[in-house]
Amino acid sequence: MRKIALPEGLRFKALLFDMDGTLSDTDGLHRQAMVETLATQGVSLGDADFHSHVSGQSNENIFGHFFPDLSVDAQRRLADEKEALYRRLTPQMSPMPGLLPLIAWAKGQGVACALVTNGPRLNVEHTLRVLGLADSFDARVLGEELPRAKPDPLPYQDALRRLGVEASEAVAFEDSVPGISSALAAGVATVEITGPARKIGLHSGADLTVSDFAAPSLLRWLRPAASQRIA
Repeated sequence: MRKIALPEGLRFKALLFDMDGTLSDTDGLHRQAMVETLATQGVSLGDADFHSHVSGQSNENIFGHFFPDLSVDAQRRLADEKEALYRRLTPQMSPMPGLLPLIAWAKGQGVACALVTNGPRLNVEHTLRVLGLADSFDARVLGEELPRAKPDPLPYQDALRRLGVEASEAVAFEDSVPGISSALAAGVATVEITGPARKIGLHSGADLTVSDFAAPSLLRWLRPAASQRIA
């Protein structure tokens, strides 16, 4: 892990993290699991469909889109099969560069950290365990356990409520259009994490777009004026 220059203080009281594609560059493996699952039903998955109907979406929306004629229970069984395959494909995964130092530093400064994801609970537990982040988040907000998932703002609103902070006191890290839309709709400053091989600028509304958490532009952006530093 390369060393990064962490900011002396943050202008935010809470860091809100998406999971897939944000904590780790997992989009390729999620796509592989989705392609194989859809193929068993005779459905192919192209680039346009992946970006429009899979990336950042809840399983309810994904499988409802591809299989509108199936019962909800049948859609859920397919979703469970896909997620089980994904977990088998990820016995190991690497954290996004700069993620672990930033979380460790923030926790040491008393800055709250929350996970805000559309991923299912088994995937959340698997991912955090593999990345060594099982005890790193003060709150875990799962869209599938709320009345509405991303791109609705409710997941981020719920995270703010659980942490006891205002939208203006938090920053969200996201990698997909639904996630960015959710955070922005909740009034939260949002950083788009593109990953090493992602197209820059998926969503023009993001406050900042960077490849990962070690980007110097992100660390400069997080650093507050002296009068705004969090005690």
